[in-house]
Amino acid sequence: MSILTRSVLTLVATLAAAAALAGTPTNTKAADKAPDKAPVATAVDKPAEPLPSRVRVDTNLGSFTIQFELSRAPLTVSNFMQYVRDGHYNGLLFHRVVGNFIVQAGGYDKSMNLRTTIRTVANESGNGLSNRRGTVGLARTEAAHSGNAQFYVNLTDNEELDPTPLRWGYAVFGKVIDGMDVIDKIGKVPTGSGGPFPKDVPLDPITIESITPIP
Repeated sequence: MSILTRSVLTLVATLAAAAALAGTPTNTKAADKAPDKAPVATAVDKPAEPLPSRVRVDTNLGSFTIQFELSRAPLTVSNFMQYVRDGHYNGLLFHRVVGNFIVQAGGYDKSMNLRTTIRTVANESGNGLSNRRGTVGLARTEAAHSGNAQFYVNLTDNEELDPTPLRWGYAVFGKVIDGMDVIDKIGKVPTGSGGPFPKDVPLDPITIESITPIP
């Protein structure tokens, strides 16, 4: 699934079909629907406490640090941090790894059960940030405002995931500023089928142990 050999439509459809797996245990376009009654964050939403500028993500393969884009993606960062405070990510897997494309986490536990989410967030892909190597984006279904807890890290420059005048993109809300070697390690692990997915699942589980705010 090299980004250099994939057409724009194929790449976007691929991410849309498997990226945000938000309300379903299957991995098909027909099933990738946002929850009808899930609340969507708006500009008037206020975080429960001041947002940190960074978080450390500890995994069983090592740690990496995400620097948030607070001014460019305030809703997405606030939404992500609410899931962090709820302990949502603890024990979840990097369940999708596509070499030279992305690594994705935040949805499935070690038994490949989809963890429940409680809210979605408005799409901030028009914030001027591009899906470049090392940036962190919010996964979603084909529905523009369906992103909830799942996130991905770009292994290479994936500008095809950015918005255009004709369609929504995938919102970038941060960047890995330390530990990109860990991300690259994750991006090279052997993958195969697992749970409801026919491919791209790491054969040896890669687990998020904790996500810790850094002042």
